[in-house]
Amino acid sequence: MGVAPPPSAARRRELADFLRTRRAALRPADLGLADDGRRRRTPGLRREEVALDAGVGVSWYTWLEQGRDVTPSPQVLDALARTLRLDQAEHAHLFHLSGVSRPVDGGGYPREAPRELAEIVDALRPHPAYLLGPRLDILAYNPAAALVLHDLVAAPPGRRNLLWWLFGTEWSETPGWHETARANLADFRAEYARRPGDESFVDLVTELSATSPAFRDWWTEHDVRAYEPTRKTIPHARLGPLALHQLQSVPAGHPELRLRILVPADEATRAALG
Repeated sequence: MGVAPPPSAARRRELADFLRTRRAALRPADLGLADDGRRRRTPGLRREEVALDAGVGVSWYTWLEQGRDVTPSPQVLDALARTLRLDQAEHAHLFHLSGVSRPVDGGGYPREAPRELAEIVDALRPHPAYLLGPRLDILAYNPAAALVLHDLVAAPPGRRNLLWWLFGTEWSETPGWHETARANLADFRAEYARRPGDESFVDLVTELSATSPAFRDWWTEHDVRAYEPTRKTIPHARLGPLALHQLQSVPAGHPELRLRILVPADEATRAALG
């Protein structure tokens, strides 16, 4: 039995294979190049053609395809993705294999729910379901979620935000708030780091820091590894505390969004939501 290569070496080998297959899938005409009449030993573009179009050195690009230990910059990876005509998923895969964090366009995330996801959220009733944006704004919710989340979804659009609900209300006096609040803050913190300088993210942090001592203290800890509990208790002014199981998923085609579904975790909650 052979010895598996270390993860870094295995990833470089995957990157090399990925680049070679994408290069082989293209023709000179794809880059607007004329056929020079020279016989090609292998199908697709030559390495020098890829390197020239992407604006990188031929030797350096060759090292990438040989699986050598080199780390390209995000700008170079973007140039290679353009040259190799990668789609969105392939572009993200290129960054992952290179071990490089992909920058995010500060304004390039949905402020509204995509229509098909809004329809899915509505169709999930009678179970409460809602859709979150990267800033933890509520983008869509169904009637069951409106009942469970009550004042959150009743808030004006600018305040229809999970962090405002957690840190700007009386949630902190209820069981389970600590774990839920820290987990959602950690999730937001990771998104904040991916969008440095985004005005809407910065404004939210500034406002919550001025409003909530807990937010202000926890924000300085830079925690990005807390996990949202799968069972939680949500306070409800009319129905009392609701014990719920939560499932969170990432919708296909919209990796910046989060779909959450809630189901009763005990008989009392099931009866209350009946």
